Amino acid sequence: MGLPGGSFAFAQEGGTGGTLIIGQDPEPLALTSAASIDPGTIAVSGKIFDRLFFMGVDGKLTPQLATGLSLSADGKAIALSLRPGVLWHDGKPFTSVDVAYSLTEVWKKHHSRGYMSYVNVIGVDTPDPLTAVIRLSQPAPYISESLADGESQVVPAHLYAGTDVLINPRNRDPIGTGPFRFVRWERGSHILLERNPHYWGAPRPYLDQVYFRFLKDGAATVAALETGAIHYVSGSNVPLTDIERLKKTPSIVVERFDSSYSPTLLGFGFNLDRPIFKDVRVRQAIAHAIDREFILKNIWQGLGSLSDAPVPPQNIEFHASDVPKYPFDLTKAEALLDRAGYPRQADGTRLAFTCDPKMPSALVTKAAQFIRATLARIGVRVEIRTQSLGEYLDRVFTRRDFDTIVYTSGFAIDPALGIQRFYWTKTFQPGVPFSNAVHYSVPEVDALLEAAQVELDKSKRRALYVEAQHAIQRDVPIVPLLFPDVIVLHSRRLRNAVQYRNDNLARAVIDPA
Repeated sequence: MGLPGGSFAFAQEGGTGGTLIIGQDPEPLALTSAASIDPGTIAVSGKIFDRLFFMGVDGKLTPQLATGLSLSADGKAIALSLRPGVLWHDGKPFTSVDVAYSLTEVWKKHHSRGYMSYVNVIGVDTPDPLTAVIRLSQPAPYISESLADGESQVVPAHLYAGTDVLINPRNRDPIGTGPFRFVRWERGSHILLERNPHYWGAPRPYLDQVYFRFLKDGAATVAALETGAIHYVSGSNVPLTDIERLKKTPSIVVERFDSSYSPTLLGFGFNLDRPIFKDVRVRQAIAHAIDREFILKNIWQGLGSLSDAPVPPQNIEFHASDVPKYPFDLTKAEALLDRAGYPRQADGTRLAFTCDPKMPSALVTKAAQFIRATLARIGVRVEIRTQSLGEYLDRVFTRRDFDTIVYTSGFAIDPALGIQRFYWTKTFQPGVPFSNAVHYSVPEVDALLEAAQVELDKSKRRALYVEAQHAIQRDVPIVPLLFPDVIVLHSRRLRNAVQYRNDNLARAVIDPA
């Protein structure tokens, strides 16, 4: 798939060491992503742990711990050839036992996306140390992509087997196979990684150290980048109003990738267990009262794309364009609320509810505040509640003590790994972050998603997902607002750092000042 705005050929490889300093926010909750979808965790742990494959920005699998993959004729067995000579950071050999344990005991059981990705896995055979055979109850055409995603970070069986995975101390003092080894974590300050001298990809990595500096203030982050105090930062950590100016700064490179590079949805979700939101006319009214174009242009500074469907328009293989649409129309919104039995009262108010924006994003909070102001024009009073990320996750996904949410959530390109966890009845799992928090449960949609999940014929599979998107947009349990672009800012001295989604920095080089 085409990705405007980026060049993906590697610059000349090789380097002489040095320390790369990354501006990081949020601070990780842990340092292994095998049982976590926390964005801070993924940003750091992807340098410590390898996966079986990387997914390149061109959508192709790149071998990492696995060197090959073959699918049986009936689609029910996937044989993985593993890379020889790989060592864990403690010197123990990496084998097929690590893969089998990670998939069946960690990813499938504890990861909020992995338990769905690997729902059809019934076992993993290990005929020899360098072969793992995944056995499936039904075909799962999306698994090859899942093996390259965040939930598929292989962990050492010799340090995890027989323990409670979620509280294993190695989650904060990790032993991986990746290009960098964990050194220390100073809470609230930084994380330091050092070069793994026994990395299977030698002579990579070229850097001596990677230093994650926790910076919560966007203005301070921009200043640090401009002065060279940090070398690399995600655009989500800086004010987007600064992007155009930073593009003109000779020492800084701004790279922009559309949502097909690393899809993330900004959405407005309804708690469908709340009585007022059981009426689809109320949900449709709210959808008509959200000015998505204003949010994209004025809050996201045009750095994204609108979509009327759950799948981003750049994903041509699965996107449905002719779904029910909800253009900004306050007159239509008010008419729907009237028909739903919510006329204006004496004070002009029709109804009231709370909204919890996902923290700690200033952009998401601004979007929620703008939506609140617009809804007030049609007599809907909204109370915005802000809290820490941990409290947000507990409130929304465990206690389910919310009316509406404004949130961002990343998902994979394949809908079985992306939209399905938001709309499938079986992914309503209280306590599991970034799952079906709104409690959307429609047998028609379940049947379509389940059929598409195992369909091997590409055209039939697309048709199923298109039909599912029609039904979802008819019911509008979540209003798709926009798909933000991925923005990366880095020092011009930094080379080969943005070649893969969640790049492990093995090829990265920081040239001398």
